[in-house]
Amino acid sequence: MCSSFPKVLVDGPYGAPAQDYREYEVVLLVGLGIGATPMISILKDMVNNFKAIDEEEGIGGAKSPTRLSDFKTSRAYFYWVTREQGSFDWFKGVMNEVAEEDRRKVIELHSYCTSVYEEGDARSALIAMLQSLNHAKNGVDIVSGTRVMSHFAKPNWRSVYKRIALNHPDARVGEFPPPLHSFNSSRCVC
Repeated sequence: MCSSFPKVLVDGPYGAPAQDYREYEVVLLVGLGIGATPMISILKDMVNNFKAIDEEEGIGGAKSPTRLSDFKTSRAYFYWVTREQGSFDWFKGVMNEVAEEDRRKVIELHSYCTSVYEEGDARSALIAMLQSLNHAKNGVDIVSGTRVMSHFAKPNWRSVYKRIALNHPDARVGEFPPPLHSFNSSRCVC
């Protein structure tokens, strides 16, 4: 009994949020709740690319003519906003891994917990004080349980954009996930 199966070609995966991040010198990655998954994939890819570049430069002194020659990204800012503290458990290991593996210190990680009182609120002052002391002493955030310091409330996006624009005045900055927008920081009006 001979059966003929159709020929299937699989190409991909293609993740829209991560599609062209390598084309930007600086990337701003934003993840909301479990939506941080594709952004974390980008962070891991960046760490792996930096490792490969470091290894190649250590061996031959030149970048690979293939995949790494297209890798333009030299700085990343990751903002993860989630409602509950328990959500930090989802990516605890990965966040620690990225923080530890980023030997170049070019990935800036921020986590925000929106169910806690805003920073500056008297009710959150004790949490913030304990958090700062524990992070300074042990290198671990008491809210997220990671090496990444947690902030309270929502990020002040105007300040985030302004700081990135000031830190990278001539860079082409990509913001992911699209379609938020990408901007040339020399023309950013923040």
